[in-house]
Amino acid sequence: MGLKEQITEDMKAAMRAKDSARLGTIRLLTAAMKQKEVDERIELTDAHVLAIIEKMIKQRRDSIAQFEAGGRQDLADTEKAELTVLSAYMPAAMSAEEIAAEVAAAVAATGAAGPQDMGKVMGVLKPKLAGRADMTAVSAQVKTALSQA
Repeated sequence: MGLKEQITEDMKAAMRAKDSARLGTIRLLTAAMKQKEVDERIELTDAHVLAIIEKMIKQRRDSIAQFEAGGRQDLADTEKAELTVLSAYMPAAMSAEEIAAEVAAAVAATGAAGPQDMGKVMGVLKPKLAGRADMTAVSAQVKTALSQA
């Protein structure tokens, strides 16, 4: 079963269980998926769905930081609950050692010699690591690896 079908089944289960918080989050996700399908006139693959989920997770993290800075713990808690639901659809995160190995392999494969080659290395890594690693952290590791090259 694909990720899109899994999300639809989870929405039905949340309706049956009358779990309104989970249902609301899943409906937000399905709306974002439908919007992308309509805008780009494509059938979403699992990679597309993961990209949408990743974007929504990043938005939730930003919102949590803003709400906590503003002293609105009630809104931060709501965002954290949504973050938990969305995170369940992401594949298992890679360890720091696995990410470092992928970065080293990508640097070697592209023949990157310095910071000017960062785009090439990230172009190789993004499809491999999308959804499994924080791309900001990966970017920092690539920058460090290339500055030592």
